[in-house]
Amino acid sequence: MDSRLLEILVCPICKGALRHKRGGTAADGASLDSELLCIADRVAFPVRDGIPRMLVDEARRLDDSELS
Repeated sequence: MDSRLLEILVCPICKGALRHKRGGTAADGASLDSELLCIADRVAFPVRDGIPRMLVDEARRLDDSELS
């Protein structure tokens, strides 16, 4: 993801900063999508094919182990 884009994107819920979590590779060789995390709201927004999906309905809740 472009670092300039990351600088201007904010959480659609609280307008706070987002942290980029890069995707990796699954055990079967498939690539995993990256996410934009909002620690304040405890949600992760998916990034699919390089496009951030900043819809609240598409966000997933973060559990405690993902917040550190």
